[in-house]
Amino acid sequence: MKILYAIQGTGNGHISRAREIIPVLQQYGEVNLLISGTQADVKLTQPVRHQLHGFSFIFGKKGGVDHFATWKQMNLPRLVKDMRSIPLKDYDLVLNDFEPVTAWACRLKGINSVALSHQASFFSPLVPKATGAGWEKMILKYYAPATRHIGFHFEPYDDFIHTPVIRKAIRELTITNVGHYTVYLPSMDEKHLLPLLHQFADQQWHVFSKHSRQEYMSANVWVRPVHHDQFNTSLASSAGLLTGGGFEGPSEALFLGKKLLVVPMKSQYEQHCNAFALEKMGFPVIWPAQKKWEGIIRSWLAMPAGRCYNFPDETSVVIDKLVSSFAR
Repeated sequence: MKILYAIQGTGNGHISRAREIIPVLQQYGEVNLLISGTQADVKLTQPVRHQLHGFSFIFGKKGGVDHFATWKQMNLPRLVKDMRSIPLKDYDLVLNDFEPVTAWACRLKGINSVALSHQASFFSPLVPKATGAGWEKMILKYYAPATRHIGFHFEPYDDFIHTPVIRKAIRELTITNVGHYTVYLPSMDEKHLLPLLHQFADQQWHVFSKHSRQEYMSANVWVRPVHHDQFNTSLASSAGLLTGGGFEGPSEALFLGKKLLVVPMKSQYEQHCNAFALEKMGFPVIWPAQKKWEGIIRSWLAMPAGRCYNFPDETSVVIDKLVSSFAR
């Protein structure tokens, strides 16, 4: 069997999940990898057959998407050219982790594809969903269309939804608590965070910043460029995680039993849905409309330690079911 696995290259979660899925897929045949988009700090360890420009949302520095930078890097002629260049008919199975070029190429050519992603879970009416503008919901629905869906979420809300894929590197960590808090807010420049975190002078913070090229200390805050091994070590020994409304980061914090506080990005419907689901599970959220964070953070710091969520390793079972059910 020949398999094409197309992966979204915006953010770290898609690639982190793919690193766990690829070795399992390779047990069923030849796997060719395709990545489109930018903004990921994590890299695949396996060779990539197709590297495409794609269509990425560019992180801003004030808590949202940088719409101008996103528009500036958009290249529709190249997008169409890339869609035509993918040899889809060479493959027996096309898998898609929210990757738009392959998804739309399959749609236009009438070729079946399987969405294997967190975003696929939102096709269930049982998944918690936040309120949002119609265009935000349309992006989630039509950004990377597929024939079938297999989703991942914090809870198995439906029969095609599974609990998160937790990286082997996270599963093998030694969990401790030396008192600091880990911070990863990719859409926010640390310069906007430092005045806030300085107010909690008796607390140590490890800030991993997409916008910093060097490591430095600022009073009680240690700022570092994003590095996944250093981030793993910091998170495993932390008291908690302050992060965005993504999926993989919060999932790993829940698995490790860390306190969790999430800040969904402005006008990012998927992150608002994730935050809404976490809020229903009892976790605090700082919504974009909230201007004052100090009180929420102070209450969060005073909360007791979290509990470990038992997300079983279902990757092999999921892939086996997928291959047997959807291969054409």
